[in-house]
Amino acid sequence: MEDRPRFFTTVQVRYVETDRQGHVFFGHYFTYFDVGLVEYLRAVGFSYDDFLEAGVDFFYVSADCQYKGRAFFDDTLHVHTRVSHIGNSSFTFEFAVFEQTTDRPIATGRIVAVAVDRETYRKVKVPERFRKAIADYERVKMLVGVPARRRCQAP
Repeated sequence: MEDRPRFFTTVQVRYVETDRQGHVFFGHYFTYFDVGLVEYLRAVGFSYDDFLEAGVDFFYVSADCQYKGRAFFDDTLHVHTRVSHIGNSSFTFEFAVFEQTTDRPIATGRIVAVAVDRETYRKVKVPERFRKAIADYERVKMLVGVPARRRCQAP
């Protein structure tokens, strides 16, 4: 990830999230990403509840994580989050995790979600209100069908 997303939320590493090696067990980073995603949606003004009220749900269809460093019990982490792309029915979240005190990079990753009808679970178009909320918050025009490194463009 070239530039750090401006939104972040904090996560305190709990003892139960560490493994025998003393650092955070790799799978917990996906939980941290999910925490960042939910808080980001609230911050942009289109929460998960807003999706449901619009008759839309979404499924995670792809997730990946690149490990950059180690985090330990009681570390405070900043989970930076943004939507980097919105397609017809899919949208991509990007994450960058840093240790609060030292600003050490800990992990980066992404989750791709697909919008579905709440009742039929068939793919549907991403709600326009969501597109607008993201564009307004990020101050960008979301481009469809553009390579990942160029998906966001300043207005």
